[in-house]
Amino acid sequence: MKKHGSKNDRPGGDRPKKDGRPSRGGKPAFNKPRKPATPRRGKVPDENAPIRLNKFIANSGVCSRREADELIKAGVVSVNGEVVTELGTKVRPTDEVRYDGQHIRPEKKKYLLLNKPKNFITTMDDPQGRRTVMSLIKDAAKERVYPVGRLDRMTTGLLLFTNDGDLAKRLTHPTHGVRKIYHITLKEKVKPAHLDQIRKGIELDDGPIKPDEISFVGTGENHHEVGITIHSGRNRIVRRIFEHFGYTIQKLDRVSFASLTKKDLPRGHWRPLEKEEVAFLFMNS
Repeated sequence: MKKHGSKNDRPGGDRPKKDGRPSRGGKPAFNKPRKPATPRRGKVPDENAPIRLNKFIANSGVCSRREADELIKAGVVSVNGEVVTELGTKVRPTDEVRYDGQHIRPEKKKYLLLNKPKNFITTMDDPQGRRTVMSLIKDAAKERVYPVGRLDRMTTGLLLFTNDGDLAKRLTHPTHGVRKIYHITLKEKVKPAHLDQIRKGIELDDGPIKPDEISFVGTGENHHEVGITIHSGRNRIVRRIFEHFGYTIQKLDRVSFASLTKKDLPRGHWRPLEKEEVAFLFMNS
């Protein structure tokens, strides 16, 4: 699948207009405009800063950090020609690190955005032979990237891929509260009373849930479409919110993820993130 998109794509490029009219991309806008995200403490890492040796080894794709500690203690790792056995040792990207005599270096960080179609599962591979999202980005990078978070098989929309473990953790850990916006199309009309209950918070089997924002999409009496902004990463949470009231979801589309949008990105296509977008993700996570 070929990459798609232009260098002019920027975070927040397809947000709803304040008067509730459709956005430029032709998608219905949510009636309640989203407030700008408040910047947090995250910052873009300095690529030249010293890092722990075990992280350097893990970033090179050799093994996990914990396994790297065992390699260091075993005396099979050297830095600039000297064997290092002390845990916590820090190295710079310019240092020559060898594992079992082989020169290793961290992989270049990659960040890809996919507009996921239906009928693809969000896993690296599948024993049952079903199609996975990895097949859609197979020619995107020589580095081993992986999806950040999950979308179930029938859910469409934005999915981020990276080999940057630090950013992936920021974007998926519940304490960082990364926002996702979904556009839901339901078989039945949603009762305004149910929408109010969801807005105030409801109790599901695995605990309470309250969205950041929720409203009907568009104007008039079309109550089959709902927009919801939520930061929870619980499994199938959006579907379970509406199934709680007996509604049938016909379409579920993630239109925004951590300030990234689908602008100029057709279904089934991917594009690399711009440097400004990566910086924005770190600053707001």
